[in-house]
Amino acid sequence: MSEQLIYLSLALILGYGSAWLLGKLHLPAVTGYLVAGLLLSVFKVIPMTSLHGFAIISDIALGFIAFAIGSEFKLDFLRKLGKAPLVIAALESTGAVLILFGVFLLFKVSLPQALLLSAIGAATAPAATLMVVRQYRAKGPVTSMLLPVVAMDDAAALMLFSIAAAIAQVLVRHEKLSVISMILLPLLEIVGSLLIGALLGFLLALFLRRIDRDHDRLIFIVALIFAGIGLSSWLGLSALLTCMALGAVYVNLSRQAVHTFKIADTVTPPLFLLFFVLSGAELDLTVLRSIGLIGLIYIIGRIIGKFAGAWLGAWLMKTEPAVQRFLGWTLIPQAGVAIGLSTLALRIAPDYGTQIRAIILCATLVYELTGPVITKIALRRAGEIAGHQEQSV
Repeated sequence: MSEQLIYLSLALILGYGSAWLLGKLHLPAVTGYLVAGLLLSVFKVIPMTSLHGFAIISDIALGFIAFAIGSEFKLDFLRKLGKAPLVIAALESTGAVLILFGVFLLFKVSLPQALLLSAIGAATAPAATLMVVRQYRAKGPVTSMLLPVVAMDDAAALMLFSIAAAIAQVLVRHEKLSVISMILLPLLEIVGSLLIGALLGFLLALFLRRIDRDHDRLIFIVALIFAGIGLSSWLGLSALLTCMALGAVYVNLSRQAVHTFKIADTVTPPLFLLFFVLSGAELDLTVLRSIGLIGLIYIIGRIIGKFAGAWLGAWLMKTEPAVQRFLGWTLIPQAGVAIGLSTLALRIAPDYGTQIRAIILCATLVYELTGPVITKIALRRAGEIAGHQEQSV
C-alpha cells in the first residue's frame, strides 16, 4: 500500500510538471500527462503489477468523463440547434468507423481488432478543440456548429463501441454469430445502461433538491456516479453510457445543474491527471515495433472518415459553405474517451488489447500535438478568428 501511494504521488507531480513544461510550447495538458506516463514506462518506474492495481482509477475517471458528456444534452439547447448537429455528429462518427473498418479488412486485420479499433475511431476529444475556440475567441457558423457536434460525438462513439464490443466478445469466445448476439444483446446493453443511468439521474435531482451545501452535494454526486459504475459492472452493462445518461437526465431535471457540474469538476483534475499518466505508463513500448502499418492506417483513416462524414452531414443539412469546408478539420483531436475505450478493449479482447491500447495512445499523442494547430488554421481560414478572413483551401 505504501509503495502504491508513493507511485501515485510521483505520477501526480511528474504529470503536473510535464504539462507545465509543454504548456510553455502551447500544447494541451493531456499531452503532458501522456508524456509523463511514457517516461514512467521507459524507465520502468512503476511495476506492471502496481499499474494493474490502479484499474479502479480508470473506471472512476471514465465515469466522471461520461457524466460530464451527459451535461451537454440539455433539451432546450438541442431544440434551438435543430437537426444539423445531430446529423453531422452521426455521420462524422460513423464515417470514421466505416472507413477504418473497410481499410482494416482490406489489410486483413483480425475481425475483433478491426471492430474495436474502428469503433474507438469515432471518439473526438472536446477539451483541445474548445481550448482553441476560447483562446482565440473564435466566433462564427463553424464554431457554432462545432461545439454541439463535439458534445454529441462521444455519445455516438460510446454507442458504436458498445455494439462493436458485443460482437467482438462473441468472436473472441468463438461463439456463433447470430441476430441475438449482433443486434439484440448490444441493444439490450445500451437500453439497460440508459435506463439505469436515467433512474440515477432522477435520484440525483431528487436528492440535491433538498441539499444546499456544496460539500454535501458533492457527496451525492460521487455516490451516484460510483453507483452507476458499480451497477453497470455487476449487470454487465456499459458504465460509460450509464453515467452519460445520469448526467443527461439530471441536467434536464434540475435548475441548479450548471452549479452541480462545477462542483463535480472540483474533484476531477487530479483524477484525470492520474488517468492519463497511468494510461501512458501502461504502454508497452516493445509493441510499437509491430503496430507501424496498423497505427498509420488508424491515424490517417480516422482523419479521412471524420472529414468526409462531417462534409456529407453539413452538405445534407445545407449548412453554410464555411461549415462544409472547415468543420471536419476541427474534429481531429482524440484523447480521454478513446483512451478509456482502449482500456475496455484490453478487457474484452486481451489477445489484441495491448496492441489496440498502444495504437490509441500513440495516435492520441499525434492528434493532440497536431489537432489544436489544425483547428486554429481551419477557424482562421473560415474567418472566425478576429483579424482573419476566409481563404481558399
